[in-house]
Amino acid sequence: MKAINQLKTFQRILAEYPADTPLSKFLPGFYRQNKQMGSTDRKVAGRLIYNYFRLGRALPNLPPKDRLMVAEFLCNSQSNSFLLHFKPEWEACIGFSIDDKIALVKTAYPDFKLEDVFPWTDQLSADIDKKAFLKSFFVQPDLFIRVNQKFESQVKAELTKAGIAFKDEGNNCLSLPNGTRLDAIFANQHWFEVQDLSSQQTANYFKPQRWDSWWDACAASGGKSLLLHSLQPDIKLVVSDIRESILANLDERFQQAGLMKYQKKLLDLTENNEQLLYNYAFDGIILDAPCSGSGTWGRTPEMISQFEMHKADFFKRLQQNIIPNVAKHLKPGKPLIYITCSAFHAENEDAVNFITEQLGLQLEEMQVLKGYSHKADTMFVARLVAPVST
Repeated sequence: MKAINQLKTFQRILAEYPADTPLSKFLPGFYRQNKQMGSTDRKVAGRLIYNYFRLGRALPNLPPKDRLMVAEFLCNSQSNSFLLHFKPEWEACIGFSIDDKIALVKTAYPDFKLEDVFPWTDQLSADIDKKAFLKSFFVQPDLFIRVNQKFESQVKAELTKAGIAFKDEGNNCLSLPNGTRLDAIFANQHWFEVQDLSSQQTANYFKPQRWDSWWDACAASGGKSLLLHSLQPDIKLVVSDIRESILANLDERFQQAGLMKYQKKLLDLTENNEQLLYNYAFDGIILDAPCSGSGTWGRTPEMISQFEMHKADFFKRLQQNIIPNVAKHLKPGKPLIYITCSAFHAENEDAVNFITEQLGLQLEEMQVLKGYSHKADTMFVARLVAPVST
């Protein structure tokens, strides 16, 4: 009976879910309207709906209940009562490798194709292993924190005390099970920053010098600025974003991290901001560019069902509109750090080609950060240097 009720709840969620809303925003509202659901009920409901969307575009003509069974089988490695009730022959094979599971699914549903999960593999950046990327959608990404080095022993001690399994990824990065309630464990939130592994790795490309002047052009929640500050606390920093509310929220986060010296500017980077940036010239610019976010869809798998390829073309045009307005504020010989959380070459290598061919910057290095191999986001980063006048 419990499994049947769980299925009914899943079907209600799927029926009420508006396709243009992130699940992370929709589900809390659904739970508030259904207060009879306990914490276990909410946990199971969340798992079922997220796993359902992890199947992406595969088996589109199958009824939702059957698609859910396939998703539950592919996305779980531990026995669960839901699959045991509805598909006991698969539940007995829950510990099989993902390749063996896929073979079993194909036996039951010959139309199943791994390539259908994410049907744009021909648009991926060149260095991405397509099969590994596709299989990664069946695995929930981890939660990553970047620990303030001074508090590393305290953080590990508190996690151990709370019974939370964690892995030291090196460079002050810890990985934790997704859904870990950090606010219930730590009173001192300034001991760490929540930041994806790949996002943390972009810092390898910054290379700031003391007293440098840097601009975080699309600051958003300020994660890259905090990375920059952790590398070189004596820089002069300008942060900007098009959203005033985002900039307003930066102050508290920056203060907790000890970042006190910075300027905030409300800027639309698609426009010429010469008046607002008059006489500004930077020793480094971080452009965490707006993009499709396709490298993060392991965390937001519902996006696979909502995406159409023309959106990547939109972001490509947007990026090419923004980049010249940003790059012109670089000092000669200084770096532009171009970053996306996209897996598409249109938003990655194509942008680098635009920067080098149209703006004359020189590419020093670029890399796809293959988060799909580490239960993390997949990102792209390139370091390009402004030309020196002769």
